[in-house]
Amino acid sequence: MKLFHSQSSPYVRKCMFIAHHLGLVDRIEKLASAANPVNRDQTIIPSNPLGKVPTLITDEGAVLFDSRVICEYLDQVGKGSFFPAAGTERWRVLTEQALADGILDAAILCRYEGTMRPEALRWSEWTAGQMDKINVGLAHIEKRFDAGTDRIDIGTVTLGCALGYLDFRFGDLGWRSRCPKLAKWFEKFSRLPAMEATKP
Repeated sequence: MKLFHSQSSPYVRKCMFIAHHLGLVDRIEKLASAANPVNRDQTIIPSNPLGKVPTLITDEGAVLFDSRVICEYLDQVGKGSFFPAAGTERWRVLTEQALADGILDAAILCRYEGTMRPEALRWSEWTAGQMDKINVGLAHIEKRFDAGTDRIDIGTVTLGCALGYLDFRFGDLGWRSRCPKLAKWFEKFSRLPAMEATKP
């Protein structure tokens, strides 16, 4: 398998967490890439017209994207249990993944607004709206999340990658003081070997 890869991408991190946890990492060739919303990486586009990472090329030559699809594929290849097969638990875990992905989407939009858009064109209300998604999303999780859980599934993996990205790019956000249960859980989760191996 070949993966268009960026060490700083939290979406790539999701995929590589699963690869490490299931012992698949040695089967994946990491292809260096420079995905960018403006100067689009022309090496990715022939495989993925969106030009985004992660993009996976399977051993059979099929091309898979985005992280949600790739994670489920790797889980199947590695005979994992990151995705419950059916029932209430499956929908809960997939919804957790969607919420954490949404937090990541908002964070990356803020990152682009603050670093890539020319200063004269930046829109503070836009950034404030995206940051509100992050903060309200974290508050929602803090209220409902079981900080004592030992679950390792696509919901908790995506949440762990989202929190790791916030620490990486938004170190002054101070989310731990507002979300002590989540902070306690993340302290433990971030010590998992697959999290250590995929740090940006």
